[in-house]
Amino acid sequence: MDTLRLDLAHRLRSFRLELSAEVGRETLALVGPSGAGQTSVLRAVAGLLRPDAGSVRLGGETWLDTADGVDRAPEERSVGYVFQDYALFPHLSVERNVGFGGRDGVDRLLARLGISHLARARPGDLSGGERQRVALARALARRPRVLLLDEPLSALDAHTRGAVRTELQEILREERLPTLLVTHDFEDAAALADRVGVLVEGKLVQVGTPRELVEAPADPFVASLGGGNLLAGTARPGPDGLTEIALEGGGVVYSTGAGTGRVGVVVHPWDVSVAREQPADSALNHVRAPVSSIVPLGNRARVRVGPLTAELTAASVERLALVVGDPVVASFKATGTRLVPLR
Repeated sequence: MDTLRLDLAHRLRSFRLELSAEVGRETLALVGPSGAGQTSVLRAVAGLLRPDAGSVRLGGETWLDTADGVDRAPEERSVGYVFQDYALFPHLSVERNVGFGGRDGVDRLLARLGISHLARARPGDLSGGERQRVALARALARRPRVLLLDEPLSALDAHTRGAVRTELQEILREERLPTLLVTHDFEDAAALADRVGVLVEGKLVQVGTPRELVEAPADPFVASLGGGNLLAGTARPGPDGLTEIALEGGGVVYSTGAGTGRVGVVVHPWDVSVAREQPADSALNHVRAPVSSIVPLGNRARVRVGPLTAELTAASVERLALVVGDPVVASFKATGTRLVPLR
């Protein structure tokens, strides 16, 4: 089985990229803020960037080893690359764009991606979703052993994005190539990747399944990436084996997690309930504040209460007759929290 092995070090503008990773027949998503070094990793694998030091190996082949002076040209690396802007040739038809990647199987790829009817069209006549499919077909036409995807869905509108994400998910599952996916959208990463690596200022701060990152974030950025609320405070031992956290904004909350000193309390929106009055239940943590926003999301809604965002059903919002400005109580259990250290 081909396994892609990376060990890279490269000076970027304000920090040093240092990354080691192994990718088998799976998709590893690299997620992080803009400029964290994700695209530089793809370029180093493809041979478009020579890092200051490091190696890139696929199975028994060495594509790069700066210590031994090995640096194979891009065309000598079995890589399919989908660029963020798709990088299609505007003067060539869809058929010829895909054929540029590899002449064999062009008709099959066009049919597989549902773009056979566009074979004679040019990129300027295509929608964003169609251009994305052409770029992916061109990458696969090389019959690559490694697939690199740089923000493949970022240029698409919300409706098209969902449809193309589903198609891409099926293709990645069928191909089972070592795949590196760069995205800033955790939802895309969770849908497409087997594992997610969170890259911040050139360093991998956590690698795991999407579920592991949501349930046990290693730091505040990972927590916010997974959609969690983050409340900063100071922790100390509390009653009944709990940890008591004095919040920086005032108030006290309790967690079953262990921690001392300055910490972040991570609470996911779906673990927060909202009521007109403080409920008589097992939840220990209550935040009283006015509703500052209500954002409908299909049959759900995101309701902002003080420093917390709660995710409620649309029926609950209607039943409570919530409007912006209403005083309410947002509650969550001590078991619904995670504590992460703050720098």
